[in-house]
Amino acid sequence: MPPAQRTPRDSAAKPGPSAPAASVPSVPSASGASADGAATASVPQVQLIPASVEGALDAAEEAVDLLLDSGRAPGEVLVITTGEPHPWATHELSFGEAAYWAQHDAGDDVFYADAAALDRASARPVVVVAVNGGNEEVALGALPTALTRAGTLLIVCGDPQRINSMLGAGV
Repeated sequence: MPPAQRTPRDSAAKPGPSAPAASVPSVPSASGASADGAATASVPQVQLIPASVEGALDAAEEAVDLLLDSGRAPGEVLVITTGEPHPWATHELSFGEAAYWAQHDAGDDVFYADAAALDRASARPVVVVAVNGGNEEVALGALPTALTRAGTLLIVCGDPQRINSMLGAGV
């Protein structure tokens, strides 16, 4: 039996290291609301894991480990990097783009992608973004796109000041 899906209001087991995590309720839904004002889709919960640029990838890895340990299926998790690619992505891309994206499409395992390729990645229940450097424009575009790809939870690992300025909201 697959693990039960967490709802955005479920705060019993928050994935991520013991560093403080915060929800950002003011982030708008990509789908907006219907004409009568009712929400057409729920906004994923957003959690911030404070980390330096150098430590963002490690924080993302720890968040993924905690997600998997708490019962999330590996295929439910997408990890995005804004700077250097994750070593798994680098290794898998060495076999060619077709094989790399075939693994994404299979949806059997955690998938690691560069923010520049985020438009090609499909939605998953959980998206983890490691703000580990990179071009400011790419990083800035990654967060709203990642929010649209996250079904129930978006975890952002990086410098809180930088992330807050990107989101335009206090976290």
